[in-house]
Amino acid sequence: MVKRILCGYGIDVDAVSGWINTQNGDKADATNISRGIFGATVGVDRLLGMWKKYNIKATFFTPGHTIESFPKQIAKIRDAGHEIAIHGYTHEVMTKLTTQQQKDVLTKCVDIITAFTGKPPVGYTAPAWATTRETVRLLTEAGIKYDHSFMHHDCQMYWVPKMDQSWVETDYSKDPSYWMKPMGEMTHSDIVEVPANWHLDDWPPLSYVTGRPSHGFVDPDIVLKLWKSQFDFYYREYDSFVFPISIHPQVSGKAQVMLLHEKLIEYINSHEGVEWMTLADMAEEFRAGRIEGYHVEGGSEKGIL
Repeated sequence: MVKRILCGYGIDVDAVSGWINTQNGDKADATNISRGIFGATVGVDRLLGMWKKYNIKATFFTPGHTIESFPKQIAKIRDAGHEIAIHGYTHEVMTKLTTQQQKDVLTKCVDIITAFTGKPPVGYTAPAWATTRETVRLLTEAGIKYDHSFMHHDCQMYWVPKMDQSWVETDYSKDPSYWMKPMGEMTHSDIVEVPANWHLDDWPPLSYVTGRPSHGFVDPDIVLKLWKSQFDFYYREYDSFVFPISIHPQVSGKAQVMLLHEKLIEYINSHEGVEWMTLADMAEEFRAGRIEGYHVEGGSEKGIL
């Protein structure tokens, strides 16, 4: 059977937003802010050059703060024909917000991107891939067509469950009967999931964060081996799959990581059936029935509270 492999880059242009998202008003480290500025300027320019070299259209998940703080840089992304999608305003961690705060941030981001690009965004990835029971409902209400935050599968697209099924977190201060209940039965939304994957993300192994558990000094060839191994397994086991790679300009814009991506792209391109596209185009291929996906199942009626 002919292979069909949809590959793409999801670039989180966090820039300054991630560093000033201190959550409690603590002062941000100005040196970290300079790292974010590097990402929005030097990093973005380097990545745009690489996408042009390899004729790749990518998805830039761009916080509203980044668009409003670096409009000339983000205009380069827009004008080169890449997709601009939602990634919070100030890289807010959704699990820390009320439902109304989540909605307000999402609405603001939709408005900013619509005004900047001339069309409403269709894609979303949660900052830090942290989601809530309300995430899928709020995305549906905002008209979002695909998400890139969940991990029910690692190489197949699917209709994302609404994630509003019941589950009970343990609380050891209570009798065990309180939490010993199965998860409720899942129902599906009409939002396509282009799966997220921490093992296809540049941040954990390649970004140093002062005072936090992090790597930052992993040999890029080790990361390349990890990413190639995933691709090799999927290529052997599936006739069709998606391979969305998540990166950050302040990480992948560094010299040693740029070389990693060049090696990876050339390796992937040596295989038959490879197509590079935006994550929006991936989702549309699934929605239109032109590529197979996965059906997520699980849960029990007994789990309903």
